[in-house]
Amino acid sequence: MILHELIDFEILRVIWWVLLGVLLTGFALTDGFDMGVGALLPFVARTDVERRQAINTVGPVWEGNQVWFILGGGAIFAAWPPLYAISFSGFYLAMFLVLAALILRPVAFKYRSKRDGKRWRETWDWALFIGGAVPALLFGVAVGNVLLGVPFHLTDTLMPRYDGSALGKLFGLLRPVALLAGVVSLSMLLMHGAAWLGLKADGPVADRARRFGIVAGLVAASGYALAGLWLLVGVDGFALVGEVAKDGPSNPLYNEVTRGGTWLVAYDERPWIAIAPLMGFAGIAMAIRGLRAGREVSTLLWSKLGITGIVSSVGLTMFPFILPSTVDPDSSLTVWDASSSHLTLFVMLVATVIFLPLILAYTAWVYRVLWGKVTQDDVSDNAETLY
Repeated sequence: MILHELIDFEILRVIWWVLLGVLLTGFALTDGFDMGVGALLPFVARTDVERRQAINTVGPVWEGNQVWFILGGGAIFAAWPPLYAISFSGFYLAMFLVLAALILRPVAFKYRSKRDGKRWRETWDWALFIGGAVPALLFGVAVGNVLLGVPFHLTDTLMPRYDGSALGKLFGLLRPVALLAGVVSLSMLLMHGAAWLGLKADGPVADRARRFGIVAGLVAASGYALAGLWLLVGVDGFALVGEVAKDGPSNPLYNEVTRGGTWLVAYDERPWIAIAPLMGFAGIAMAIRGLRAGREVSTLLWSKLGITGIVSSVGLTMFPFILPSTVDPDSSLTVWDASSSHLTLFVMLVATVIFLPLILAYTAWVYRVLWGKVTQDDVSDNAETLY
C-alpha cells in the first residue's frame, strides 16, 4: 500500500476542512484582539500616554498573531486551489482594501513614536484605527457573501468567470446580509479588543474599553441573532443532489447542486451542530457580564469562546459547501470536489502535524514571557521604547 493511502481521501478532505476552520478561527482569536484594540484606540485613549499604553498591549505580539492569517491563506492555496483562485480573483478589490489596511498597520506601529509632534502621532493613530476596523468589517462582509453565494461559473476547462465589472464586483459585495455580517464581525472584535485591554491595561483606558466592549457585545449578539433569522426566511441555501462521490475527482462540475430552501436545514440533518451558535451566544453573554464586573482572564476566555462559536457556526451550517455559485449552482465548490490531490493533502497533513505544535508552543511561550499589565508609568518612564 502507498503510504498516503493509509488515510482515505474522504477523511483527508474533512481533516483539511477542519484545519482551515481552525486556522481562520485562530486568526480571529489572536489577531482579532489586535484589530479590536486598533479600532478602539481613538475612543478609549485620550492622551498620548494613554494611546501608547493601549498600543503597547498589542505591540509585542501583533506580528506573531498575524502568522495565523498567513497560515490560513497558505492552507487555502495548497489544500483548496479552486477556492483560492476564485475567491481571490472575484474579491480582488476587496482583498486589496484589506491588504492595504493590514500593510498600513505595521507602518503605523513602526513610525508613530519616531517623532513627538501631535499631528504626526494622531495621524498614525488613525492609521491604526483603519488597520483594525477595515479588515474586521470586510472579513465579515466576505463571510456574508459566501453565505449568499457568489456570481461565478466554471467553463468546461474549469476556468472561473465572474459576472460584472471589477467595480461591480466590489460594490456587489455590499448586500444587506453581507453588511450585517460585517457589523457582527466588527462588533465582536471590538468586544474582543476591549476584553484584551481590560486584561492588559489599567486605569482609564481599561475602564473606557470595558464600557465600549459591553455595547459592542450587545451589538454583536443582536446582529448574530438577526443574521440567523435572515438566513431562515430571506436567504436561499444550497444542497447536493443525488449520489455524492466523497472520494471523487477534484472537479466542481462533477456533482449536481440545487439552490433553494434554507441553510438552516443543516440543523435538522445534524442537530449536534447547534452547539456552535449556543457557544456564540453564551460566550458573548458571559464576556459582557465579565466586562461589567471588571473580570479579566475569564472575560477574554469567554470572548474567545463566543468568537469560536460564531465562526464555526458558519462552516458547520454550510458544510459541505465552501463557496456556492449563484449563477450556476453546479459550479459551487464543496469539500468533496474542490480539494488538492490525495497525496498533496497527506504530505501537507504530515507537515502540519510536525510544525503546528511548534507554532502553538512558541506562541504560548511568548504570551507567558509577556504576561502582565502595561501601565501608564511603564510608558511614561520609557519614552524611547518602540511604541
